[in-house]
Amino acid sequence: MNPFDFTQGTLPLLVSIPHAGTRLTPEVEAGLSEAARGLPDTDWHIPLLYDFVRDLGASVLIGHYSRFVVDLNRPPDNQPLYSSATTGLFPETLFDGTPTFSPGKTPDATTRQGYIDGIWQPYHQQIQQELVRLKAQHGYALLFDAHSIASEIPRLFEGRLPDLNIGTNDGASCTSAMSTAIEAVCAAQQDYSWVINGRFKGGYITRAYGQPQQQVEAVQLELAQLNYMDETPPYAWQQARAGELQKVLKALIHAMLAEAEPR
Repeated sequence: MNPFDFTQGTLPLLVSIPHAGTRLTPEVEAGLSEAARGLPDTDWHIPLLYDFVRDLGASVLIGHYSRFVVDLNRPPDNQPLYSSATTGLFPETLFDGTPTFSPGKTPDATTRQGYIDGIWQPYHQQIQQELVRLKAQHGYALLFDAHSIASEIPRLFEGRLPDLNIGTNDGASCTSAMSTAIEAVCAAQQDYSWVINGRFKGGYITRAYGQPQQQVEAVQLELAQLNYMDETPPYAWQQARAGELQKVLKALIHAMLAEAEPR
């Protein structure tokens, strides 16, 4: 089955959603620990939260498979992105440190190479192809990598995470003008706490494809989930909260498009 869903748009913008997938392979499904079976580290409802970008005309790429099969936002050589606690290309633990797989039931190396070849590679090939197309059509391309996470995970960060966690690889994945435009939107609103390049600086997708010197700018946004859903099972969508958050998300997208447009 196709490892992703892709919709081509008319804007110079690709929205990537790599961690909302819940599909499992037979090997992973059979091996998951009791704690992992509910797929707790999923970016729940992110496609719904960002559904408005389709109406704007953005291209949208959504991964179908759970990060417990293969993490689309990690490098294929599985080198760690952070010096602090994190998870890898094939997560061996949940965010809280609990084992992902039951003892002796981790998929073997050959099986996992198949996940790279059949799931990871096609997703990244689609990113690359779309960025090339957007740049050819518009002269530049924007990549927005959309994520979410529980607001409190002691193993990963102290206290409660800011509501809006913007990552630009410490300013390397986009221009300073783009960072300034994003910061202006965050500063203008009063409802959500925010930080740029705090605990989350952008994962592999942001770091690999954000090349402003080549007219490709990339930004990651990691959202604290309590602002649009319940953070405990069954992880219910909360429309009222989501509607308020979408106002800020729309402002961020519009600001990025306006800043990138040639003058």
